[in-house]
Amino acid sequence: MQDTATRRRVLGALGVGVAGLGGCVGDDSSMTEPGNSNDGGSTDGGSTATDGESTGGGSSQTVTIGMLQPRSGDLKYYGDQALWGFLSGLAYKADADPPSDPGTGEVTMTVGDTEYRLLVRDTEFSADTAQTAATNLVENQDVDLLAGCTSSAVASRVVTTVVNQAQVPIMLGPAASADITSNSETCSDLVYRSSENTAMDARSGGKYVARETDVSSVYLFGADYSFGRAVVNNYRSVLEAEGVDIVGERFVEQGYAEWDGLLENAEQAGAEGVVGGFTVATLPAMFNAFLSGDYSYRVFGGLATRITNSVVGGTMQSVLGEPLTDEKIQQSKLGPFTTRYHWNQYDNPINDAFVESYTGTYGVVPDLFTSGTFTAASAIHQAVRESGSTAGADVADALKGMTVTDTPKGEGGYTFQEYNNQARSAMTVADLTPTTDEWADNWGAAVMPSQPLARIEQDETTIPADSDQMGCSL
Repeated sequence: MQDTATRRRVLGALGVGVAGLGGCVGDDSSMTEPGNSNDGGSTDGGSTATDGESTGGGSSQTVTIGMLQPRSGDLKYYGDQALWGFLSGLAYKADADPPSDPGTGEVTMTVGDTEYRLLVRDTEFSADTAQTAATNLVENQDVDLLAGCTSSAVASRVVTTVVNQAQVPIMLGPAASADITSNSETCSDLVYRSSENTAMDARSGGKYVARETDVSSVYLFGADYSFGRAVVNNYRSVLEAEGVDIVGERFVEQGYAEWDGLLENAEQAGAEGVVGGFTVATLPAMFNAFLSGDYSYRVFGGLATRITNSVVGGTMQSVLGEPLTDEKIQQSKLGPFTTRYHWNQYDNPINDAFVESYTGTYGVVPDLFTSGTFTAASAIHQAVRESGSTAGADVADALKGMTVTDTPKGEGGYTFQEYNNQARSAMTVADLTPTTDEWADNWGAAVMPSQPLARIEQDETTIPADSDQMGCSL
């Protein structure tokens, strides 16, 4: 890993001013929180969680990590769960409860003889803001690693303009576009991702629908930016390989609300199933129109986060009537859905401890993004221990091909593939079911994932090295 002075020369020579690069990523600003492009450097006060992994003593080495997540705006909750998962992963390694949310400040956690200093910066879900923050962290804070990025466009910008130029490693997540770890412009020996991606959604959910249901024709919808296009591209590839006909595709802007006509187009095209590649900005409107209409096909895809399920659950209560029942939900033709992770999909001691400590600290159950970022922290500490070094380059080398010991999906539940540094892990498929009394207070939505219908093992969930979709050759 290069020294600080070298990093500053590289970044300075590039002139990475936001104004000069503002047009490089065309799909990164539609959900941006208004405001100036600052580096998120304000501090709300630090917090410390200290415990000895085995020694119980003070730290003798420090790893400084620049954490880039949305900490404000409409999608703040995405950043919340990603950060809380990461903090929980370090806390699990320390046999401690995770600390409270540090806001956009600093949090220090000690695991054994290693101190982790996390500098949390608000990306505002904006590539410009994230680039500025990442540059500041590398130039002025001398971070050993970067971590985070919820938006795929943000992740791609940070990789191409900061990570590659300054040669500082990054652990990405939960940015989910499969392209990030399958495109030669963004994949490298500096870029790792433990978080699940859109190809994993498609390769698990698409195979299940093709093999276990009577759906033989599908219409694909997606948001008109990197995430939505990745969803559509991966579902198309998987479904066609399984013999399912793709009878139409349509991309719409985030927040699109005029769904009646588009859903009717899918009906007229002869679709037996529809996929929606959207976030909370669009999914509720699509589901509301679908539930309020009279369509013959089924809607499937990836199971979303608590905030989306809260809106969808409320819509289902309004349209289908209360109380919701499994029979009503089944008749609504919503599902089945792939889950990257939800708290009730994995039964093992690590997940049990994770659910208990996370819920106790943050007041909600672990959600969609949390297993991937828990595993990111767990993997970084494992790499520090195995390499005997806190230098970013050495940590990155140790991550190569690593099977991560402690993960919410079980011991050894994630393995970094050597050909693209994407971690593969098992996925589950579940239906929606009415939220039980046990989880009502900490889930906050009328529907939740059912017990798994199927588990797709990790060897089947990711893009193979010899696939024509794999553009990495590390």
